[in-house]
Parts: sequence; structure tokens; C-alpha cells
Amino acid sequence: MAMFFRIAATATLIAGMLLQTEMAIAQGTSGTTPPTAASDTDNAAKNTSAPKKKQPAKKLTRQQEIDKSIDSGTVPARYRRSVPKEYRQYVPFDKR
Repeated sequence: MAMFFRIAATATLIAGMLLQTEMAIAQGTSGTTPPTAASDTDNAAKNTSAPKKKQPAKKLTRQQEIDKSIDSGTVPARYRRSVPKEYRQYVPFDKR
């Protein structure tokens, strides 16, 4: 009986290895199959036609923000909440 289980386990391992090899070949991991070359050109076409995303604006450091405020003569917009609404028209906030 033990011999039967050993043969069955060996057969299962071999079958699993064969399936993995067949799937790898079917997926084109070797890079030499014609479908892989066609899919590479399709991927290249997709990459060039995709719109590029804009990079988010980089945040200024505190010192840079202060320097910019002094140069432009305005107050950074992040302080807008601390000023009452009726007085916001009088404060030169930075326009974003």
C-alpha cells in the first residue's frame, strides 16, 4: 500500500510540473513565440497613446512660502479660514 502512495505522489508531482511547463509555454514566457511579439507591439502602441497624468504641484516649504509671500505682497491662502468672511475682501490672499 505504501508503494502505491509513493507512485501516486510521484505521478502527481510530474503531472504538476508538466502543467506548469505547458502553461509557461502557452503564456509565451520564452519571448520567441509570434503571439508575444504581437502583444509587445500592442503594448507599445497603448503606452504611447495613453494620456500623461499631470504631476501634483509640489508643496513649498515654510521658508519658501514666506519668501514668496513677501515678494508678491500677499498672504498665503491657507490662512483664509482664520479671517472672518466679512474681512476677507480686504486681505490680499495668494491667488492659486
